[in-house]
Amino acid sequence: MSAPIVENLARIQTRLEAACERAGRAADEVALIAVSKRKPAEDVLSALQAGQLLFGENRVQEAREKIPTVGQPDGKVPQWHLIGSLQKNKVKYLPGLVQMVQTIDSVELAQALGQRMVAADGVMPILVQVNVGGEEQKNGLAPDDLEEVVSAIAEVEGVELQGLMTVPPIAEDPEKVRPYFRALRLLSEHITRMRLPGVTMRHLSMGMSHDFEVAIEEGATMVRVGSALFGPRDT
Repeated sequence: MSAPIVENLARIQTRLEAACERAGRAADEVALIAVSKRKPAEDVLSALQAGQLLFGENRVQEAREKIPTVGQPDGKVPQWHLIGSLQKNKVKYLPGLVQMVQTIDSVELAQALGQRMVAADGVMPILVQVNVGGEEQKNGLAPDDLEEVVSAIAEVEGVELQGLMTVPPIAEDPEKVRPYFRALRLLSEHITRMRLPGVTMRHLSMGMSHDFEVAIEEGATMVRVGSALFGPRDT
């Protein structure tokens, strides 16, 4: 077990609990996703032994290699979310591999995943990724397209839409990111008011190592923390 990872996890939990207290929320309302992309299975195992059970991977191929290697040591059963961009030709690998896909950004992608899940006699929880900052280099739906796309995804068999996810513009000052987190929450509230069958909108996945406290204050139910837990990634 890596002592730095154990210590980092404790510090992150303290930050998370303090942010929840400031926001008047219970700490168990927010799930910590340990982002393990480009990190070895040994690091995941250290976090797992320290009590962290939820992990996020960015690339399907890396997930296919890492997840079986990690396994379920000592009866601990990790949960895995795909938090990176997904190509339609990779959806075939996801049934039985991950427990949620957070980066659906088109009806076609949801349909491709849904078909695979139906064939596997399963249902995949999904989040729709929204490009709240309107950045050309980032994936995600434009906010103006969200209502139409979500309405169509609600009809897709094999997937269950449970909320929204975003990767906002980078800013050194976390307060500068707050408007983007708030925008995602307002979009979620709008979709909730549509009362689409089978759409729960229970999750908002937003916030990373440097700004997750602000995300929690704006309603995040999942925060994605990598470098603060595992250290800087190799480029």
